[in-house]
Amino acid sequence: MNVSIQSTADIIMTTSLLAYYEAIEKASAEMLAAARSGNWDEVVKLEGACAVLIAQLKNTAADQPLPADEAQLKSRLMQRILVNDAEIRQLAEPWLEDLDDILAGRPKTLH
Repeated sequence: MNVSIQSTADIIMTTSLLAYYEAIEKASAEMLAAARSGNWDEVVKLEGACAVLIAQLKNTAADQPLPADEAQLKSRLMQRILVNDAEIRQLAEPWLEDLDDILAGRPKTLH
């Protein structure tokens, strides 16, 4: 399923801010799966979808605060998003170092 299309369509049909957090968490989980399989093009695509969802969340949250009874669920979603993000960054670091070496014209060393 394409997160950027399906999740955005689902969000438009609901007014719950939690729907945004859930969509962002789902996209971050899909990003992690793509990173684990080395599919960096998919990671970049999903990162773009997350950016759109985050911008929409910010706009909606400015007009509609999160109800207090949903704050605990938001906190759990945010924790999962942060854990996913940390693992994605850890997986991406060697790839980013290789890219930096290529862009700097440094030869790749074999270990």
